[in-house]
Amino acid sequence: MKKNTIDLQEKLQELLLAERNNYLQGKVADYIPALANVKPDLMGISVATIDGKIAGAGDYQQPFSIQSISKVFGLVMAMNRIGDPLWQRVRMEPSGQPFNSIIQLEWEKGIPRNPVINAGAILISDVLTSHFSASKLAFLTFVRKLAGNDNIHVDNQVYLSELKHGNLNAALAYLMKSFGNIEAEVPDVLSHYFTQCSIVMSCQQLATSLLFLANKGIDPRSQKRICSARDAHKVNAILSTSGMYDQSGEFAFSVGLPAKSGVGGGVIAVVPGYGVICTWSPPLNSFGNSTVGMNLMANITEELALSIYH
Repeated sequence: MKKNTIDLQEKLQELLLAERNNYLQGKVADYIPALANVKPDLMGISVATIDGKIAGAGDYQQPFSIQSISKVFGLVMAMNRIGDPLWQRVRMEPSGQPFNSIIQLEWEKGIPRNPVINAGAILISDVLTSHFSASKLAFLTFVRKLAGNDNIHVDNQVYLSELKHGNLNAALAYLMKSFGNIEAEVPDVLSHYFTQCSIVMSCQQLATSLLFLANKGIDPRSQKRICSARDAHKVNAILSTSGMYDQSGEFAFSVGLPAKSGVGGGVIAVVPGYGVICTWSPPLNSFGNSTVGMNLMANITEELALSIYH
């Protein structure tokens, strides 16, 4: 396959260079004021492989707000903690609605369509809040362990901004509570959710921390099992159908990898049996996905023949 025969570092640099003006096509997220201040022309890409290679280009070591990419870590923690009963409280279907839709949640009696839309991730936050005595610390410790970096932290300015402007997320949580699908107190659940979204990490840290999903649940660096092979399969399946919000179908069509985006401009994509790609560029398209990130993912996947549908 091509991916084994080219200079990865050189290829990433070349792909990034081709995108240097495309950030102008998007708009930095401003509904969370702390995110609106990020420079729009920053961009980076990193690839970590299960055989130990790490390559990057641009601002790939610059920490940024991971936002909804945090939903991947939370989902793994919840699956590890309570197992299959989780799927009685959240489904695994694409939503076909905006990621923060309240209408669909009411139609479906407080059961979110999947764990990577906001309602589903808030439900996951409830599971973690209910099953860990200090869920925020447990979450941060889990991420630090996976990334191999104890300096990963929560950006308090982003957290406070989320807390102040998170009324729609609060509405989703209270609606689920009214249907009996939230067990903990809503303010505690929201505090956990906003905390995990406010973690800052670099492309390189994200790519290396999620390698276990490309390796049937085993971290290839430590050889420790992070989740079962069955659960790694489930997470990748959900990311394939729902990880890119309303653009998930287009992403599967054009890129063909399990992926998750965040409104901080990050995108991660898992290449089973090979590794993880992470891109970052803050300006977003109308679906809430990074404009440059989408292009980079499509181009690197084509260049290296990485699509799972090849």
